[in-house]
Amino acid sequence: MRAQNGVQPFAHRCRVYYEDTDAGGIVYYVNYLKFMERARTERLRDLGYAQSTLAGEGLLFVVHSAEARYHAPARLDDELLVSADVIELNRASLRFRQQVRRAADDVLLCEGQFLVACVGADNLKPRAIPRELRDAFAASQVPGLSVAGE
Repeated sequence: MRAQNGVQPFAHRCRVYYEDTDAGGIVYYVNYLKFMERARTERLRDLGYAQSTLAGEGLLFVVHSAEARYHAPARLDDELLVSADVIELNRASLRFRQQVRRAADDVLLCEGQFLVACVGADNLKPRAIPRELRDAFAASQVPGLSVAGE
């Protein structure tokens, strides 16, 4: 399904494994953060940027703050769809809105927002997101993206 502006919504597919669950077969709450981290990494890869390549160029993305809300449990063997939408694009940071849904019935399981800072690998101080990457994020997002000035 395409968004109104023709941009294909991004979702990373993953499966719940035994290691992701507690003794009752329900996903342990912190593992949703791992699923969302993977989706953010795959979002970058989808835009043509690998974390390893960026790190080799002296650039890292680090989570500054995280907020998560849990709605329903995922269980062993569930297939999940994890979104990673940039809702705010600043000079040296991005804010992602993310959702984890069960693929079988599209039920919202968890949602969150993450402020991710761009830092230099050598000193971990804020660094401007490279122009090409900023442009790639801006061009790939659905309407409503907040882009801060240079």
